[in-house]
Amino acid sequence: MKDFMFLFRGPEDLQLTPEQSQVQMQKWLSWIAELTAKGRYTGGAPMMKEGKIVKGTKPMVTDGPFAEGKELMGGYLIIKAESLEEATGLAFGYPDYDLQCSVEIRELVEIPM
Repeated sequence: MKDFMFLFRGPEDLQLTPEQSQVQMQKWLSWIAELTAKGRYTGGAPMMKEGKIVKGTKPMVTDGPFAEGKELMGGYLIIKAESLEEATGLAFGYPDYDLQCSVEIRELVEIPM
């Protein structure tokens, strides 16, 4: 099996009530439990909105992260799948599509040591 990363993006101005947040969290826990039961979930975490960016030939630090448009990267999961197509199918369980959020799916490359 290969490792894939799900990168979660959503509107930067997304605001939920405490009740809505609770409902979404239950959806997340159910989805992760389903992936775990299938032996597909490896790990993941939400990310804070604040961060820094280091870039340039003479590295400089700037505030960030800044996404194109009005989207923020909200977190990630690492899952196991046989192929990009299977990983894409597993992403259909993502609970935040109704909040205008999206999933980017990338295969992780194993680096031999």
